[in-house]
Amino acid sequence: PFKLWPVRWLQAFPKMSHRKFEHPRCGSLGFLPKKRCRRGRGKIKSFPRDDATKPPHLTGFIGYKAGMTHILRDVDKPGSKLHKKETCESVTMVECPPMIVVGVVGYVKTVRGLRTLNTVWAEHLSDECKRRFYKNWYKAKKKAFTKYVKKYTDGKKEIESELAQLKKHCSVIRVLAHTQVRKLNLGQKKAHMIEIQVNGGSVADKVDFATKLFEKAVTVDSVFNVNEMIDTIAITKGRGTEGVVTRWGVTRLPRKTHRGLRKVACVGAWHPARLQWSVARAGQHGFHHRTEINKKVYKLGKKGEEGHGAGTDFDVSNKEITPMGGFPHYGVIKEDYLMIKGAIPGTKKRPITLRRSLLAQTSRSALEEIKLKFVDTSSKFGHGRFQTYDEKLKTYGRTKN
Repeated sequence: PFKLWPVRWLQAFPKMSHRKFEHPRCGSLGFLPKKRCRRGRGKIKSFPRDDATKPPHLTGFIGYKAGMTHILRDVDKPGSKLHKKETCESVTMVECPPMIVVGVVGYVKTVRGLRTLNTVWAEHLSDECKRRFYKNWYKAKKKAFTKYVKKYTDGKKEIESELAQLKKHCSVIRVLAHTQVRKLNLGQKKAHMIEIQVNGGSVADKVDFATKLFEKAVTVDSVFNVNEMIDTIAITKGRGTEGVVTRWGVTRLPRKTHRGLRKVACVGAWHPARLQWSVARAGQHGFHHRTEINKKVYKLGKKGEEGHGAGTDFDVSNKEITPMGGFPHYGVIKEDYLMIKGAIPGTKKRPITLRRSLLAQTSRSALEEIKLKFVDTSSKFGHGRFQTYDEKLKTYGRTKN
């Protein structure tokens, strides 16, 4: 009986076929259709759950991707093989100039979801905000909001009645805010606008909180903190039309294949006499809307403060956060910024929508306190040897112009 049990075991578990006949499919079908995104900016489709016990606060922000560098830090994770050891990690720099709040929107809950009740705008809107409402600014008559301003000149009675309606009927309050894109060296004058949900407090508290922010600047440190886990929403880097091998990761055909080998050998059976939606096909690759969750904030730099530079307790050299020669295809970081662990979708200069985490963070990596030892600021254009221009001058001495 002992000698026969392996045979019975083989009968219970028949031999698996070869991988060339059956294997896990290539590419996820959950991201279909792989089309070019209609927006050039990430949209927040879900906001964190509201908690009325907390004070009113904003749940999102917009920054601009500057580039990547790497940092050194000591890992504080008892039980791990890396505990109290030095590790090198890649980080992404996101420049976040203050945003200006210009309006408030109220939503009513219906059986078909949320419905907009009303929108109340601020009295003064900047030109970079008004440009968002025009396709061709220099040809336009620039009449936007000229009639709306009269509501403020007549004693604000109409504005106050609209705000009272929001307090009475609405269940969700969101602010309209735009970026100050002129503060960046992007060559763009049209601001990016976004709706940011206000969480915490009662509806009346939310409306009062939003109206007090009208025409005021909201800084990134009022929304996010260091060591916090956040989500990034962005448009991936566009790669145009690609074939099935690049787009879906299917296997190439043998070398002697007639009429090309970077193809799917059979796209379907005779019947059903149509193409199945799940078959890999060539088409658009990249420029898709993607949300990535649980990105840790390693550092938050404030403009004009000492912490804006790249110095640490271990590296006391006085150096800027921008690497030598600037970030490739971006330039110099002058405004507030976030240092986020890992990569972020999209190209340089692209707006990145940042959102507070939807989940209660309990993992060890989320709760770990980050202490940076070193931030690399060597040139990203080549094999950078020096961290600062003074260091380069000491090595090379004076050179001819």
